[in-house]
Order: sequence, then structure tokens, then C-alpha cells
Amino acid sequence: MSDTAADSGQVVAVEVDGDVLVARVDDGKANAITLGMVADLHAALDRAEGAAAIAAVTIIGRPGKFSAGFDLSVMKAGINEARDLLRAGAELALRLYELPKPVVLGCTGHALAMGSILLMACDTRIGAEGPFKIGLNEVAIGMPVPRFAVELARDRLSKRHFVHAVGHAHMFDPVTAVDAGYLDRVVKPSSVESEAVAHAHELAATVQPGAFALTRTYMRAALADDLRRGMDEDMKLFDVAS
Repeated sequence: MSDTAADSGQVVAVEVDGDVLVARVDDGKANAITLGMVADLHAALDRAEGAAAIAAVTIIGRPGKFSAGFDLSVMKAGINEARDLLRAGAELALRLYELPKPVVLGCTGHALAMGSILLMACDTRIGAEGPFKIGLNEVAIGMPVPRFAVELARDRLSKRHFVHAVGHAHMFDPVTAVDAGYLDRVVKPSSVESEAVAHAHELAATVQPGAFALTRTYMRAALADDLRRGMDEDMKLFDVAS
């Protein structure tokens, strides 16, 4: 990477490469999603949205793991803690879904539960070849899939795979995840970051900012607004799961 030095948050290191902001997520373990990680990612998106010179965003996981989903220690700590983290994750996913700049995600390995939801929220998803699992495993571990995730899946996943993926907690490997709609293409693990950043540069050079932002609104604002209005109902799901 060039142009500027990286600066690091709690688990997210941010670097600007020309007209692309690159956010690398690495907690040294499974990239479990915490409130701190969510805050770091929001800070990265604030920086991208606030700079006219930044035209696209790339988010990269750590080798072998994009994200194992929500931090289970928080999800099991109590209803309020679980609801707070669920809401934070939902708000992050919807922000990515509506971001007025293209978002390319480098899926470096496993992407489970909330990790796979973030895949569905981004524009282009480039995955690593290998024995990795991708999907919504909530039903298999006794949790309902939140409504916001169901509707993102309905919008972004293949109709042929929707019931299998959401209702049956099917886990996909990277190749079948392309067919299902979680990923757009698969490359060698060593190429995920370079391919994701290169594609972000291509998008930055192709789309005109104002036209992209307005078109994004036409494409996604109605669903995102509906999901935000239903967020309180999503929070009640944890009464069922507890």
C-alpha cells in the first residue's frame, strides 16, 4: 500500500491507497464481532464518507477467517448485552448496504452468522479458495435469524438457495457460496487482498459519485428504512432465543 501510513484502531487498521480506503480487520483470533470492532468500522466509514478524494472502500479479514460472527461471550452475557450487540451489528450492516460509495469485501476465510451478513451488505465479495465455511448457522445453534438478516438474504442471495441458506442453516464452501450469492468470485488466499483493492480501484474509476449515491438510494433505501423501523421487533427475538 502507498500514499499514507496506516493507523490502527482496536482491531481495525485503516490505510488510504489512492482513492480507496482499506480497512483490515484482525483481532488475532476469529475476528468475532464486538462493539469495539463495530465502532472501529464505523470510524473507517466516517473517514471514507467525509473525504471526497476517497471513492471506494475495501474491507479485508485476517488469514483464514473473515469473521466467526458475534462474540459469543457477549451474546451469552444477558439479554440486554445480546440486544445491544445485535442492534450494533444490524446498524453496521445497513450502513454498508446504503453507503454512498462502493464497498468491496475480501473474505479471507470463514464467514459465519454476522460475518456472512456483512458479506450480503457489501457490493462485491471476493473470497479465498479453501476449506472454509460461509453462511447463516443461527438455526443450527438454536437462535432465530433476525429479520434484517432474512431480508438482506432475500435481496442478495440466489432465490434457489434462500430457504436452504436461511431456514436450514446450510454452510457453503467458497465455490458454492458464489452460486448461492454470498460471494462474487473466489481467488487464491494470497490474492484476496490485492484483488479486492484492485477491484475497488476499478469501481472508483468507473462510477461517478453523485450518480452512484442517488442510484444507491433508489436501489436500497426503501428496504433499509423498513428494516430500521422493524429493529425493535428484531430485538424481541432474544426473548425467544433465551
